[in-house]
This record gives sequence, structure tokens and C-alpha cells, in this order.
Amino acid sequence: MWRHPTARIGYSMSEKEKLNKVAAYEKAIAEKYGEEAVKNPRSNWDENKEKEYLAQMKELYRKEAINSTFQEKIDVNGIQVSKKLFSRDSLQRCPICLSLSKKAADDVCFLKYECCHSCYIHYVEGREERWATGWRPKGNK
Repeated sequence: MWRHPTARIGYSMSEKEKLNKVAAYEKAIAEKYGEEAVKNPRSNWDENKEKEYLAQMKELYRKEAINSTFQEKIDVNGIQVSKKLFSRDSLQRCPICLSLSKKAADDVCFLKYECCHSCYIHYVEGREERWATGWRPKGNK
């Protein structure tokens, strides 16, 4: 085991020596980084700061709870899709059959193939390459 060259075998520092060493470290830190670096954080803490801190924490937890609902994943036909994609603020019509999207599967298909789930089953499934090249059925269903 390596020992410092000045360390003596069986020697332990007294409490006074330990406190002097700590004081020397604090003094060096204060000189380099300022008095704030060695100050006890509780010395500047009061009831108003505590209330402000608790209000900030409540707000943070409220925002995290809202964000976590949007980060939840929903299983749609074996695909994990973010819950935020299913906001029903704007209902979309399928450009192929002109029906309104009604199900989560419609939303997924609309995002990926720009058609509803029913049109995906009839026209796209198994023919994704043809769909990707721009082919669309003639007329509506």
C-alpha cells in the first residue's frame, strides 16, 4: 500500500490538526473562488426563499406530469406510437375515400401513407413500394 512520504506508521492526526487542515482548505478555496464557495448554503436561506423554491418545484412537477402524458406510447397494430400524435383537435379527411379519420389506426396510416386505415388495407398493404412512387387509385371507393 502506498503511503505519503511524510506519513508515519501508526500516526493519526489529532482533532486540532484535522480542523486546521480543513480550515486551510477552506481558506484556499475562498481565495480562489470567493467567500460564497465556502459559505454554508443555509446561511442565506429564509422563509421567503423556501416558499419560492416550493412554488418552483410544484410548477416543475406539474409540467413534468403534463409532458409525461405526451411521451406515453400506445400500441397500435404492434407499432409503438406517441400518444401526442392522437390529438383530435383537427379531424382529417382521407384524400382517397374522403372519410373522416375515426380510429387511432387511421391516424397512424395517415401519418405514414396519407390515407385512412381502410384505404391502407385496400390499396397500400403489400404494395408499399408502388404507393411510395406516387400511385393512387382512380376515383373514390
